[in-house]
Amino acid sequence: MGAYLPESNISANFTLGSDSALIQEAALPGYMIVILTVLMIILVVVVVAGNALVILAFIVDKSLRNQSNYFFLNLAISDFLVGAFCIPVYIPYNLTGRWVFGRGLCKLWLIMDYLLCTASVFNIVLISYDRFLSVTRAVKYRAQQTMTRHAVLKMVAVWVLAFLLYGPAIIFWELVTGKSIVPSDKCFAEFYCTWYFLLSASTFEFFTPFVSVAFFNLSIYLNIHRRTKSRAIRMEDAKAHRGRASPRDGGAVMSVFFVKTRKVSSSEPATVSAVIEEDEELSPSSSGEPSSGHAFMQRKKIPSCRRTSRLLQSQDLTVPPSRNSQGSRLSRDKKIAKSLAIIVCIFGICWAPYTLLMIIQAACSRRCVEEYWYEITFWLLWLNSGINPFLYPLCHSSFRRAFAKILCPKRQSVQPHIETQSY
Repeated sequence: MGAYLPESNISANFTLGSDSALIQEAALPGYMIVILTVLMIILVVVVVAGNALVILAFIVDKSLRNQSNYFFLNLAISDFLVGAFCIPVYIPYNLTGRWVFGRGLCKLWLIMDYLLCTASVFNIVLISYDRFLSVTRAVKYRAQQTMTRHAVLKMVAVWVLAFLLYGPAIIFWELVTGKSIVPSDKCFAEFYCTWYFLLSASTFEFFTPFVSVAFFNLSIYLNIHRRTKSRAIRMEDAKAHRGRASPRDGGAVMSVFFVKTRKVSSSEPATVSAVIEEDEELSPSSSGEPSSGHAFMQRKKIPSCRRTSRLLQSQDLTVPPSRNSQGSRLSRDKKIAKSLAIIVCIFGICWAPYTLLMIIQAACSRRCVEEYWYEITFWLLWLNSGINPFLYPLCHSSFRRAFAKILCPKRQSVQPHIETQSY
């Protein structure tokens, strides 16, 4: 991430022994340079196109503009800039081993690279936290979906914190130490060999975010497991009640109802009351025990000729959505849990090797690990920016509809819009 080692040139001179004998490292074959160039250009195209599609979908489809999707937009912006600026500037440096753009652009490139990669990590944590709230604090979360001001403040906080982590050190390190260790034809951070600074920064940039995302995923899994078990118990109790209940005559119909222990105040708006009524039964924060509601039998006298239609109407108006709605919410939350599990794995695969290797290399003065391993882990960070647009928005039907609207407008014009929001 914004740090290129002088020893990792494709063709470079280096010194061996006390007599300073120069040994010319063999340059890579021409076909290898072509292959590397093609792979890097493909990565740029994937990163730019994928994240640009997310940004364009957010601009075109107004239905995407809710609080949770703003965090996807913030992630797409940081990853888009990685592909549009950081990688293209690095490609000639990687192929030639020489920085030819001057010290000023070197500083700018380092600041942008560290800033964008760190912001991408913080956005992943923010998205994971948002998913965590949507499962464990459903009522409060849904009530805040229209409060975009809160989302914008969180987005700005991500960029400020990402800059403060590395920005001041990149700008002022050589002024504080009084010297620069970066050759004129190279571009890497002054603190690149200071292991204690890298360890401290990595704690905030990788270790803490990784533990946080893993915690959110585990909490969602335990929450879903508890709710699934509670739902199974309630369904067994409902079946037992139906089995014991039998109508005394042909015109009597027995129905099972659930009455909430919490009463909604009459002063609350009807829409808010409806949300509370629905989520009170489904709320993950509740105890999850069958005693949260009272089951009782209500007998209805219904004329036999209108029994079926009246029964359906009665059930639609009086029975809370304790089965279908709860099942759909559990299914949605399970998808969220799977999505976060993938996030943890991809995030760890892309970031852990580079972070650990960077600290180890700094601690042993760059003599422990071969430099090509560093290069591989370095590119994994940018590969994560190409995976993110497929890992996040494409896993949500609302974004998929927006992408289809952009890429296939004629096909979408004849299809009705069914879902207003999906997770």
